[in-house]
Amino acid sequence: MSRHTDPHSLTGPVIMDWHDRIALDPAILVGKPCIKGTRISVEFVVDLLSQGWTTQKILEQYGHLSHEDLLACLTYAGDVLKSEFVLPPEP
Repeated sequence: MSRHTDPHSLTGPVIMDWHDRIALDPAILVGKPCIKGTRISVEFVVDLLSQGWTTQKILEQYGHLSHEDLLACLTYAGDVLKSEFVLPPEP
């Protein structure tokens, strides 16, 4: 779980639990993390954002997704990166 600011809230940060929206199922996309009930992977959403797509454009093109689904993808990616241990390259 990660802390994100809810743009619709005046009370400040809320906790986004990606477990509510992201599934890892070996029968779907070989177990890649996907938005529940879809075959849209976290990797795909992060790639779209890295290519300059706005959340609005993603939601327009994939109308069955919600803003919370996109936040869950980013929260999942952030949590995975926080737990990653990277060694420097050997000289």
